[in-house]
Amino acid sequence: MTVVGLHHVQVACPAGSEDALRGFYGGLLGLPELPKPPVLAARGGVWFRVGAQELHLGVEPGFVPARKAHPALLVDDVDALAAAVEAAGLPVRWDDQVPGVRRFHTDDPVGNRIELQQG
Repeated sequence: MTVVGLHHVQVACPAGSEDALRGFYGGLLGLPELPKPPVLAARGGVWFRVGAQELHLGVEPGFVPARKAHPALLVDDVDALAAAVEAAGLPVRWDDQVPGVRRFHTDDPVGNRIELQQG
């Protein structure tokens, strides 16, 4: 038995936040939305494709934003994305603690920490 890859990462969100999340992940970041199976779609949330993997945002009762745990998304132009994030009125927190890696953190519309780094 061998683990052969990573299929998806799930991040929590509050009920009713799907449109705001679509605007951020789909609109601003350009991730294509994936259809959820009907039984899961009834629970709310939204899924996106990230390269060969997926990012799932699932409704969690009593939602509290993840301030430390986060997905790190690879991008081809981190500076252009940082400018777009700032233009959207969102924070850009540059982080140079990993030598040779250009990256920043921001928050999605529900307050979850998201890392964007040059791939």
